[in-house]
This record gives sequence, structure tokens and C-alpha cells, in this order.
Amino acid sequence: MNYLIIITLIVLFFLFASHFISYRLLKNFMIKHKKYGLNICCGNTSNGSVNADIVKHSDVPNFILIENIYKLPFQHHQFDTVLCSHTMEHVDDPESFYSELKRVGKQITIIIPPIWDIAAMLNVFEHKWIFLTFRKKHINDLPRRIRLPFSQTIQKWFGQSVKA
Repeated sequence: MNYLIIITLIVLFFLFASHFISYRLLKNFMIKHKKYGLNICCGNTSNGSVNADIVKHSDVPNFILIENIYKLPFQHHQFDTVLCSHTMEHVDDPESFYSELKRVGKQITIIIPPIWDIAAMLNVFEHKWIFLTFRKKHINDLPRRIRLPFSQTIQKWFGQSVKA
């Protein structure tokens, strides 16, 4: 068998395995072991007393539809805990969104793709940012980041497949 094929298969296995571990196993473990006051950009997960997103999810209890993530319809420190899972890498302005999360919550938990999740880090069709961290979970901390190269151009041409 050709060595190039073997190396390619090993690299592909590493890409898929690291993404599966990061997104399916670790994310689900981190989310399921705590209940939050606000689960912002919740998707189909119901892990907050209030679950909120910019897209309507009828099967999620205690759901609130959000029009603008930079101006949340909640009072100052209304929530003791806020969960923001796999959203920061999609937004235009993570710093402004994080500031708004700090306004409405006392403890902010952010779950993001770490740099070892290469498949997520290079997803130019969905993500706008690469967070420069090996940790997946951050409490009251927004890690340093860089703009994902070519993401603006590709998303301008084809649209962002996940809008935040």
C-alpha cells in the first residue's frame, strides 16, 4: 500500500476522532452535569431555567426567541449562571457578545472548540474565529482569538451555514 494513502488515512482519522471527542463527548459531558440559569444559543439542548436562541426551537422547554445577541432582553445579573456552548466561534463580535453575557449573568461558562480540534478550527463555512486555547471550557474568561483565515470571504460568497 502506498505510504501517502496510509498517512492520509491517519490524518483523516485524527481529524474525525479529535472532533468527535471535542464536540460529542466532552461537550455533552460538560453540559449535562450542571443546570444553568440561562442557556444562550441553546440549539436543541435544554439545560437552562431559560433556554434562548436566535432560531425557534419548539421542542425546547422554557424557550425564548432572541432577536439580537448583543442586546439581550434580560436584566442586569438576572442569572447566577450562563452557559454559552459552541457559539462564540460563529459570532461577528465575540467581545461585545461576551460583555452582554457578563451584564446578564454572574458566572459565564463558555464552551468552545479548542485548537486541538482541527476539524472545527478549520471550518470556514461555519466559524469566524479560532480561539487560542487547549481548554474547551472557560469560566468567566474569553480566550484570545484570531480571525479564521478566508472565513469572511467564503461566508460572503456562500453564506454562513450556521448563523449566529
